[in-house]
Amino acid sequence: MSERVPWVVGVSGASGTAYARAVLTGLFDAGEAVDLVVSRAARLTILDETGISFRDAHWKDDLAEWLGRAPGDVVYWPAGDLAAGPSSGSYLVKGIVVVPASTAAVAGIALGLSKDLLQRAADVNLKERRPVVVVPRETPLSRGQLVHLLALHDAGAVVLPASPGFYAGAGSVQQLVDFVAGKVLDTIGVPHTLFSRWRGELGGQQGQRG
Repeated sequence: MSERVPWVVGVSGASGTAYARAVLTGLFDAGEAVDLVVSRAARLTILDETGISFRDAHWKDDLAEWLGRAPGDVVYWPAGDLAAGPSSGSYLVKGIVVVPASTAAVAGIALGLSKDLLQRAADVNLKERRPVVVVPRETPLSRGQLVHLLALHDAGAVVLPASPGFYAGAGSVQQLVDFVAGKVLDTIGVPHTLFSRWRGELGGQQGQRG
């Protein structure tokens, strides 16, 4: 049996938890294993945006309710568990996606604060030179926030703002969310069918160009 090597998905307290839901769904649809970390602030945001309580003691049921389906191969690590697997570089993972990424999480990762497992796992993946994708959802951005995002870029992370494309003819909010999630999956090399790709043909809707 081959060793399980998951993607870490860190959900921070920024608005836009629908992006995390879409990324998780895409990873499970692709047969990928996931180690999930949901920050304390993210649990409040999930409750505000969906009405769903995400509780450590009932995470399996709460995750299934949030996704609207049974999850795939997933291990959940409480954000306060700094002895968890993803806190160590010797724990093999493919990389980490922080989605959505709050400005507090961005700052903590950029400065190496490791205030919780989400920040620590991201820092570990940076030092191990594994893929790190950070999906900020904030506007406008202050100079300090831009500096932190630039620091992450310079450290090797991909900064992928939650900027949905509109000229692919999206007819629903979910399609706009799926576009961002699809860009995340493209960045980490996971196949998906979340949006129609631009083919270069003139006339008609051929999909998003980038």
